[in-house]
Amino acid sequence: MNQTDERVAFITSLATEGTLMLDDLNPPRLSAFDQQVYSAVVPENHYLRTVLQVVPWNQFHELLAPYYSPDRGRPAESPVLMLKLEYLRYHHNLSDREVIDRGSTDLAFRYFLHLPLRWKLPDLSSLCIFRGRLGAKGFRQVFHQVVHTAREHGVVKDRLRIKDATHVIANIAVPTALALVAQTRDKLLATSEPFAPLLVEGERVNLEMLREVTKSQKPAERLVTRVAQLREMLLWADSLAPPEDSETNRAWQTFLAQRDLAHKILDDQEHPNAGDRTLSITDPDARCGKHGQWFDGYLTDILMDADSEIITAVGVLPAGGDEAANAVELIREEEMAHGNDVEALSIDGVGFNGPLLHELEDPNGLNVDTYVPPPKEPASELFTPQDFEEDPERGVVTCPAGQTSKERYRDEAKQTTKYRFNVTVCGACPLLSRCMKQRPGRHGRTVCKSDYQAEHQRAREKATTPQYIEVRREHPKVERKLGEVMNRHGGRRARYRGRWKVLIQELMACTATNVKRLVRMGCAPTAEISCEV
Repeated sequence: MNQTDERVAFITSLATEGTLMLDDLNPPRLSAFDQQVYSAVVPENHYLRTVLQVVPWNQFHELLAPYYSPDRGRPAESPVLMLKLEYLRYHHNLSDREVIDRGSTDLAFRYFLHLPLRWKLPDLSSLCIFRGRLGAKGFRQVFHQVVHTAREHGVVKDRLRIKDATHVIANIAVPTALALVAQTRDKLLATSEPFAPLLVEGERVNLEMLREVTKSQKPAERLVTRVAQLREMLLWADSLAPPEDSETNRAWQTFLAQRDLAHKILDDQEHPNAGDRTLSITDPDARCGKHGQWFDGYLTDILMDADSEIITAVGVLPAGGDEAANAVELIREEEMAHGNDVEALSIDGVGFNGPLLHELEDPNGLNVDTYVPPPKEPASELFTPQDFEEDPERGVVTCPAGQTSKERYRDEAKQTTKYRFNVTVCGACPLLSRCMKQRPGRHGRTVCKSDYQAEHQRAREKATTPQYIEVRREHPKVERKLGEVMNRHGGRRARYRGRWKVLIQELMACTATNVKRLVRMGCAPTAEISCEV
């Protein structure tokens, strides 16, 4: 068996069942005339020539093969060709149509794609199919493959990671509450019709009558009526019996998803102050959040290597998502993908979070030395909670005057224990003027002791060290990097709807940014890295 046959056998063993056949594992061959034209037109120092040298694109054949079938379906476009088109889209911030049109006429693009001069580019719909086949999982593998290449070049270190997030504006027009409920109702009727046609027909008759009765009402009154109608519809929607093939029936699964969304929107209307409100049925994952100003969309959260400025992990959260908790997920994602051990992390003020600091710095867990700016404590001449000594085992707190209190209660939401001193004890205390602004009324001094006081204190003490100052000087690097991803490579505005689709966009925008960084650093192919076209 020759080398080509061995490679085909290896790919076949990895490939999974699919609907498209991976017809050709190798790119088309260039004729002598093609090579002469490219040599004459595309300069030796052209950026795309350098990208071909720095990134081993041939390794993506093996990475992407499992998403295709080796012997079923119509012949597929080369996955590496499709990936290169995706890369060009994000590097130059183009649309699907624009990258296909430019690839048809731009010889530098065609050289990068390794296409003969007369070779026709695939239809632009193939890019959409390619993204759907790989999904977020496949594009995450592509992203980490580029990071792996950077590690092979020796530029990525594990000394320090810098984390930050920025906003992504959703591709939606936010409807009014009345329109949102109406859209939800119509969508629920459409998806439930195959399973309850008579009920749906009756609801539509009721709807026409309702429109006639309420057309003169104010929007607030009409909203109440439509919320009540949606609630009644969900009563019979919840009682529908699933078909025998419910696990594989796409129509039923679509109905279930829409029913769950209708429940969520109904709950939002009944509890308007609960937060986490769904904004649109076209992008139910988008949320309203504040990042400087209020916006509707998502948060892109990244980890960046401080030494090379290579982005090492990417996550997408709904606007207002838990940035702090996501720091743990990003570090775990990177360490799982590359088998490395991150030594330290710099994070902004959102990281001054007890559970987060505990999980990051746990010696038996991630064991990451975390640098975070503590919040400024208001200047006060009074005793602070840190001046009160707590004995958690006995459930006692001792004040600076030596008095103790066992009266306590829990605040689970804030993960604190609140101790309350006796009013008589505080009233007779010689240190009262240093403890309370005015004499006690019904109760004495109340002291809140956090479950994570040790973690908070450690972060405050660390903020006074020279190491902290040096680390924080490096933190602005990640803000500049996020600006590059957002403004140069199309990360700011969502091209798609749905969290996993937006994640694909941000992964590719960060991949294009990482490749550009490798080129700027002058990384050259080594003996261990094959970068053949």
